[in-house]
Amino acid sequence: MTGAKASAVLAASGGLVAAFALPASAAPESAPKSVTSAAPAAPAAASAAPAISAPASATPVKGAAVGVTGVTVVAKPKPKPKPKPKAKPVVSQDTREGALVAAGERSTQKASRSTTRLPVSSGSVKQSSSEIVNIARSLLGIAYVYGGDDPSGFDCSGFTQYVYRKAGISIPRTASAQQREGTRVSSPQPGDLVFYGSPAWHVGIFTGGDMMIDSPRTGKSTSERNMFGTPTEFRRY
Repeated sequence: MTGAKASAVLAASGGLVAAFALPASAAPESAPKSVTSAAPAAPAAASAAPAISAPASATPVKGAAVGVTGVTVVAKPKPKPKPKPKAKPVVSQDTREGALVAAGERSTQKASRSTTRLPVSSGSVKQSSSEIVNIARSLLGIAYVYGGDDPSGFDCSGFTQYVYRKAGISIPRTASAQQREGTRVSSPQPGDLVFYGSPAWHVGIFTGGDMMIDSPRTGKSTSERNMFGTPTEFRRY
């Protein structure tokens, strides 16, 4: 058998293997079409690679609850709002003085007037003293007006200041100032000032015995009346 026939037989039965059995000089210049169309064998290393597969997705397991059991949580109550302080009622000086005078008048009605009766001073009375009393008596019946200091309306110290001014004597405006500036006397005479409170919250003009002329309080008028309660002191100008 010639070399050409042997190559054809081997090519038909063994594919490329026959080509390696031929001598190099007998190999054809180009491989037959049937040999070149065959798929090359896969490398041995690729076929030996280990198979890799993704693990099946696991179902999540619910974890056990951690914490304190058997305890009920109670919401902390909101603090109650603090009550707003009530505003103190504003008491005017007029109301305060009027209340004190009214209280003194009520106490006088319960007590005997003999406890407050004063003797008229012995000896001659100064002309200014009698003049003060006469001026005060000419102004009876004028209504009390808080802050008033003329015949259209008087408060207690406005009345005494007006009477003294008409008699030519200058005295301060308020009861406490009239008390502070006057000279204290233990044996009063008509025309002296009679005071209640220290500092004074009421003043009148002493007319002798247990009598005085004053402008009492709201709703009242200047009048000559019994002194109420026990006067704090008498002062002279």
